[in-house]
Amino acid sequence: MPSVAGGALRLFQTFLYAIIFCCSAIILGVYSYFLSVLSDRNLPIATWKKAVEGLSGAATLYMIFAVLLTCFLGGVSFFAFLAVVLDVLFIAAMVAIAVMTRDGAHSCTGVVNTPLGNGPSNSKDPGYGQGGFGFGKGQNLTYAPNLHLACRLNTVSFAVSIIAAFLFVVTALMQVALVRHHRREKRYGPSPANNYTSGSGRRRFWRRKPKSDPKDSELGTTGAGVPPTDIRPSHDTAYTGSTMAAPGAITTSSPYKPEVAHHGYHTQPTGTAVNPYGYDNTRTTGTNF
Repeated sequence: MPSVAGGALRLFQTFLYAIIFCCSAIILGVYSYFLSVLSDRNLPIATWKKAVEGLSGAATLYMIFAVLLTCFLGGVSFFAFLAVVLDVLFIAAMVAIAVMTRDGAHSCTGVVNTPLGNGPSNSKDPGYGQGGFGFGKGQNLTYAPNLHLACRLNTVSFAVSIIAAFLFVVTALMQVALVRHHRREKRYGPSPANNYTSGSGRRRFWRRKPKSDPKDSELGTTGAGVPPTDIRPSHDTAYTGSTMAAPGAITTSSPYKPEVAHHGYHTQPTGTAVNPYGYDNTRTTGTNF
């Protein structure tokens, strides 16, 4: 199961790409409109206007794939490397768009420079022109705004290109973070440290790492100030130790009390050179053993 942190990173990355998609789509829409107005009236179209259209269109197409790949393949090294390279390239593309639409940074009052022409901002709205709207010869299909509105649209394109360039920097850094998190997820498998889910299972900084017991589970338990036991507790399935407690050993019946040595069952015979085992096998006449 993916960790919450990994899902949050992919969600945030997807959100950033969605914003960039909106920015590039705005530029694409504005300049598509400008080009259609110029083409409908057979006016010359500068190369830089076509460049803005092409770069914004490529960025919009890339964002569609970026959103989908981030949702399903975010953090995979190959796709992340490819995304970083493309993000860097589109940083340059958005900077180039900002440079080409720099007239939008100026005021839209007085004499203005717009993609549809230069002149006073309060000029009359051309509308559809002398031919009116229709499909006949000399008639226009697109509506031409006045220069003030054209200047405002160019200003919007300039502003969102700067926003998109900044967000591309953030998304490139986020791709690196996603790769590192993905590798950390693969390095640590399910375990008690992460509640049997994938991920590193980070501990709180105030919690100490639990010490592992170096003793084998078959051995008796030990504690501070408590002598080691030689008998396994009754709830275990195995038994360790001898069946007879040696002198000085600890038994479960009387904890921590040394067992007293037993004496008096028999007295070991003392042997001699003649009778090395010490047993008296001689008989005295008239005595019946």
